[in-house]
Amino acid sequence: MIPKVKLSSGENIPQVALGLWKNKDEQECINTIKTALDLGYRHLDSAQAYENEQFIPRGIEAAGLKRQDIFITTKIKVQNFAWVDKSFATSLKKLETDYVDLLLLHFPVTGLRHRAWKHLEAIHKAGQAKTIGVSNYTIKHLEQLLKDCEIKPAVNQIELHVFLQQPELLAYCKEQGIAVEAYSPLAHGNGLDDPVLAEIAKKHGKTSGQIMLRWCIEAGTIPLPKSTHEDRLKQNIELFDFKLDEDDMAKIKTLDKDMRTCWDPTHIL
Repeated sequence: MIPKVKLSSGENIPQVALGLWKNKDEQECINTIKTALDLGYRHLDSAQAYENEQFIPRGIEAAGLKRQDIFITTKIKVQNFAWVDKSFATSLKKLETDYVDLLLLHFPVTGLRHRAWKHLEAIHKAGQAKTIGVSNYTIKHLEQLLKDCEIKPAVNQIELHVFLQQPELLAYCKEQGIAVEAYSPLAHGNGLDDPVLAEIAKKHGKTSGQIMLRWCIEAGTIPLPKSTHEDRLKQNIELFDFKLDEDDMAKIKTLDKDMRTCWDPTHIL
């Protein structure tokens, strides 16, 4: 069973999710969700920009589970920041639910993010999002938000992996009680053949990918690995029967290259 983490909102979030980015093919997405849920996943990470929210209820149904059994995340698309409420209503219709477990702003859009956050606060108060948070926010963006928000973000979803460790941002979020979700925790396959990871993987009888994901767990974050293959889906949650020791963590610390594989929010004002 996948452990859960208690968020500042009081909700419990499964510590590993199925990332649904780029999973746009209807049948493949439904099959992937069913397979993942059959394996024990209970946390699905989607977004308006992923164009697959409408497949989620069918995947849940195919697995013989109920909506309340699953932690569902979606995100407000950058292009929808000017009409958050309308776009979120559309998301709820696609998801065939009257609430989501976690609603995020997908990116710190200059000039629009402050007002968009006010809409998320209202959505949370109305019970349509049990928890609200942000994605791709740097320390600067979080500091600006925390100055005058009524409800603090409970989550910041960021690119995070052994080659992009972001220790300052992790420390800041921990200090503020903001849980960190790690997207692209496998760096899109980059560096899976790294000799340091291979050595640690051999030591624990695991794969390099599992070492990368376990590092996210050790760092206190919630990894969101993505796959459509059953064997990989299985491997991606087999993370709780071993731990990385101090020597492992010290070696992995040397791998940090500040290597981004997705969009870079650091230049956003």
